Amino acid sequence: MRTIVVVDDHPTFRATACALLEAEGFRVVGEAADGLSALEVIERLAPDVVLLDVQLPDIDGFEVAARAAAFTPAPKIVLASSREERDYGSMIADSGVNGFIEKAELSGDAITARLL
Repeated sequence: MRTIVVVDDHPTFRATACALLEAEGFRVVGEAADGLSALEVIERLAPDVVLLDVQLPDIDGFEVAARAAAFTPAPKIVLASSREERDYGSMIADSGVNGFIEKAELSGDAITARLL
């Protein structure tokens, strides 16, 4: 079972994502509502995967992903947004994350597909 941390500044989305991912075979080990808290949680809990909102109130998901890449072990990161992937141009590909998912398309299978 893969462990996952869910990072999003909207409590309703976090709760929904956690429940959905738990039901679909992930073990949610932590949550965070902003980028700096996310970095603390990721470093402390060392999850396999991070579902990471792009737009956070302090530092954006791209910066969180860049900093988390230095952790040992580095988690696999899937960025999430209510915006479409094309809205970010090459930023997603250039960020080194494992994938991107639109929030409306969130599922355990969708995340797993981006980790392959």
